[in-house]
Amino acid sequence: MYGALILLIAVTFLYSGYNLLIKVSSSHVPVEATSTIAATITLQIAALLVSCIFVAGLLIRGDTALAVPPPALLWAALAGICIGAAEIGYFYLFRGGLSHDAMAANIAIPVIVGGTILVTTLVSWLLLRESMNWTKLIGAVTIIAGVVLMFIETRS
Repeated sequence: MYGALILLIAVTFLYSGYNLLIKVSSSHVPVEATSTIAATITLQIAALLVSCIFVAGLLIRGDTALAVPPPALLWAALAGICIGAAEIGYFYLFRGGLSHDAMAANIAIPVIVGGTILVTTLVSWLLLRESMNWTKLIGAVTIIAGVVLMFIETRS
């Protein structure tokens, strides 16, 4: 139980770092650059390197880390397409371009993560047949309401 909780907290902090570090990286891309793709590729190479180090550790201890059936690899590849496209979008959101100004991390990330919660909650329930109850639904709606509140401008 505690191991899963510790891993959940670690992944949350790592995902936060991922989001925020893309923002920082984007702020270093010069305005005259025509694309942020080099930064996206660098991110993906670094992620691949971490995965390779992890699998090497598993193989050294005798784990059969690479024994995964083809359907699992197909779905993983599709997930990779989604995250790769999302990373490209992140860099453009944070840098600006494509007819818009750079977006603040404290707006973009909560909207993306909040939207992810909403879409994931609905798809998990409707397509994956995972359980849904009022507590989960109210929690998802509360998160979305919080994101909406972030867009309300206050005058001081």
